[in-house]
Amino acid sequence: MSYLDASGHRITYLTVAAGIAYILGLTLVVMRKSWRRALKTGYTRRQLVRIVKVSSLHALVPSVAVLVGFFTLAPLLGIPLSWWRLSVIGNVTYEIIAADTAFSAAGVTDIAAASSREFVLVIYVMALSIMGGMVISTVISRRIHRGIFKMRAVDRGWSALSVGTYMTAIAVVFTVPLLFRLSVSLLTMLTGAGATVALTALKRGRESTRLDEFSFTISVVAAMLSSVLWERLLN
Repeated sequence: MSYLDASGHRITYLTVAAGIAYILGLTLVVMRKSWRRALKTGYTRRQLVRIVKVSSLHALVPSVAVLVGFFTLAPLLGIPLSWWRLSVIGNVTYEIIAADTAFSAAGVTDIAAASSREFVLVIYVMALSIMGGMVISTVISRRIHRGIFKMRAVDRGWSALSVGTYMTAIAVVFTVPLLFRLSVSLLTMLTGAGATVALTALKRGRESTRLDEFSFTISVVAAMLSSVLWERLLN
């Protein structure tokens, strides 16, 4: 069986559908418990309905970035696996890097020539690699969280600096390899960064925080659309 056949096989669809159904069921259980708990703490049903409506509207537009990521990832992983990875855990950047690592290890240069073994290898690399972060988070996240609060109580400046340094280190890991050559990836990244800077300048001095909720989505969509332009110009 070829890679493309395995990625779109009915068993793959059924397996992913079962996993999504389980997550949805778990979500409904948590929502029900949260609703009951909120009523006990003094919230009215009218307040809760309003909270759900506002939260749903605010989550709808940012989810466009996930949808764009899905169409980007589907040609590489197939519809079922892309659906699963972006619905439950993962993101476009991580999935592409994990798949590329698996292909490189297997010596695959063309997906059309790959077999179902490479598809299983891609799934294995993605699942095993991301589990490391999940396991480590359960062990040290609470300590880190408490440490940040203690640091914030002593000096808020150092607390903000430590969190900013951490996020900068993550960004450096993904961006530095792109800086050594002019490529579509580099120009796409710079476009997204430029859009973020522009939106930050636009919202400066305004009391409304609505733009904050959509900045990420707008920047991602702008970067994705620009990638088509850069691809045409460079190639």
